[in-house]
Amino acid sequence: MRTIGIIGGMSWHSTINYYRLINAAVADRLGGHHSAKLLLDSLDFEEVRAFQLAEDWDGAGELLASAGRRLEDAGADAVLIGTNLMHKVAPAVDDAVDVPLLHIADAVGSEATRRRIGTVGILGTNWVMSERFYAERLAGHGVAAVAPAESRRAELDRIIFDELTVGTITETSRAVFVAAIEDLVAQGAEAVVLACTEIELLIGPEDSPVPVLDSMALHAAAAAEFVLAGA
Repeated sequence: MRTIGIIGGMSWHSTINYYRLINAAVADRLGGHHSAKLLLDSLDFEEVRAFQLAEDWDGAGELLASAGRRLEDAGADAVLIGTNLMHKVAPAVDDAVDVPLLHIADAVGSEATRRRIGTVGILGTNWVMSERFYAERLAGHGVAAVAPAESRRAELDRIIFDELTVGTITETSRAVFVAAIEDLVAQGAEAVVLACTEIELLIGPEDSPVPVLDSMALHAAAAAEFVLAGA
C-alpha cells in the first residue's frame, strides 16, 4: 500500500473528514482491519490565515512547501493539500517535492468529465471564486466554470471564514448559499462545486436543484485510489 501525505489543518474540521473518508475507502476495498497509510502535517490555521489576509502568497507557499517536504522526508509517496484556496500556492508545493501532488481541482474536473458536465458553478472563498487558478485547472479537463455575482462573494467568503472554519452552522447562512446556487444555475451551471472543504458541513445534495460536487470528498476518493494502487 502506498502512503499519502496530507497538508492539513486548514481548517482541522475538514482535515478530520479527509482522514475519515480515505480510511473508509481503504477499509471498504480491502476489508478486515485494513486502514490507509497516512501521514499528516497539520498546520496552525491562524498562521496560514495571516498570510492570506496579508496576501503574502510567497510566504504561504513556502509554509506549505516546507510541510510537503516534511511529508516526503517522512515517507509519503504523494502529497495533497487539504483545502481548495491554498491550491493557489500549489505550484510552490509541487516544485518543492519529488513525489506527485494530487490537485483538488483535478479530482473535481475528472468527476465532472465522467458525468459529462460541461459547466459548473464554483462556491468557495473570494479568491477561488474571483481568480482564475481554480477555473483554469478545471478548463484543462474541458470543464467551464461560472462564479457567483461579485455582490454575493463577500458574504459567502465571510460565512466560510467567520463560521464554517470554526465549526459554526446556521440556517441563515445555508439560505445565503442556496440563493447563490440558484444564481449559478441561472448562469448555466449544470452542477455546483463546493470549492471550499468546509462548505460540505453546510450544503448537501438536498440543497441544490443540480448535482453537487463535493471537492473534499472527491479529493479524498482520489487519494484513496492512489493509496490502493500500490496494494
